[in-house]
Amino acid sequence: MARKSERRKPPDRPDTVSRMDESLSAAPASPVLDAAPVATLGSPPATVFAALQAIAVCGIPTQVVVATALILGTGMAPLTPDDLSLEFVATVSFLDTALVAMLIRVFLMASGENSRDVYLGHRRPMGEIWRGLALVPVAFLVVVGLVSALRAMAPWLHNVKVSPLEAFMGNPLDAAIFAVVVILAGGVREELQRGFILHRFGQRLGGMWVGNLVFGVAFGLLHFDQGWDIALVIGLLGLAWGAFYIRRRSIVMSIANHAGFNAVQVLQQVLAASLGLGK
Repeated sequence: MARKSERRKPPDRPDTVSRMDESLSAAPASPVLDAAPVATLGSPPATVFAALQAIAVCGIPTQVVVATALILGTGMAPLTPDDLSLEFVATVSFLDTALVAMLIRVFLMASGENSRDVYLGHRRPMGEIWRGLALVPVAFLVVVGLVSALRAMAPWLHNVKVSPLEAFMGNPLDAAIFAVVVILAGGVREELQRGFILHRFGQRLGGMWVGNLVFGVAFGLLHFDQGWDIALVIGLLGLAWGAFYIRRRSIVMSIANHAGFNAVQVLQQVLAASLGLGK
């Protein structure tokens, strides 16, 4: 009698194997796979887009827009019969700070990025604030030393004898308003700009250190109205603030140090004016 042929059924896979397959299919991509799209960020369209974003928030375009709108829309004049108008400077600074912050927020949201990740990293803000404030005396002494050395060795760089900003130190109220301006528009806005620009350079424009050099030079040049010696030293100080961000991946320390330094500078100018040393 012929034996009925039987096909052996393959053994079932163990549950662990099934679960492994399921987990692999359901698991998110590994960091290596997630990082793969970064290679496309350097493509020409993405690079141009990143560069345009960096230019948009660098300070010049937004300030031109705000200043033009104020002059044409309200008739506010940038100059008084004698000096710069503190009202105009303060208004432009505050509006520009809001505009820059909004643009940065929009650009980060458009690229699916979180502002906290870009600006705070994994650092505790209070610790970064204390570190930045603790280094304010160091920054102040370094700047005083560098400016003194430049004026001794290269006096031709001291081409502005009286800073135009000294016009805001004539009375305590003006000095207090200007202190708020340099803390908010200087310490906060300029470091938000620096952090975003370095972030974009790190992604698509050649690296953060390249961005630090580019923005540091531009940052110094924007202070040319105070003299080439001041512009050079402030540019170097900007490089230090950029290095803080690159090393720590948190902008808070730079903000605290920059704001504190600016406040000390205003205090110094007020004391100098009160003692008749401003001229």
